[in-house]
Amino acid sequence: MAPLCSVFRRYLRSQDLKYTPERADILNAIIEEDGLFEAETLMDSMRVSGYNVSKATLYRTVKLLREAGIIQEVMIDGKQSHYQLIYGRKPIDAMVCMRTGKRIEFSSDELIEWRNTICKEHGWEPVGHRVVIYALSPEE
Repeated sequence: MAPLCSVFRRYLRSQDLKYTPERADILNAIIEEDGLFEAETLMDSMRVSGYNVSKATLYRTVKLLREAGIIQEVMIDGKQSHYQLIYGRKPIDAMVCMRTGKRIEFSSDELIEWRNTICKEHGWEPVGHRVVIYALSPEE
């Protein structure tokens, strides 16, 4: 599997865009994230770490990374967009309590097999998925 920076560079080149130091910093910060992240919290953590990145550059880069298939957007509560790195990683799905907002992340080999079977039946090539199960936890 190609390194993420190479994948991103190739995508940017196909769009006649440049791989800038700011975009490289944003990609590296995303790689260091563990699990889901929000764009605002990513920007805050980058600034704390000494990176000077504008909000516009961050949001444009997140959009480009989504289009390149490196990250995906995950809607948990319908209000705030979260993102996760998906390229080269096992899918992480989530279960969300509609009452408390508590979120449990999980990964299921059975879901991956089911996805692959459905894609194969239709002649498609699976590249990823996301599943969010909305439920009610036993907690009040």
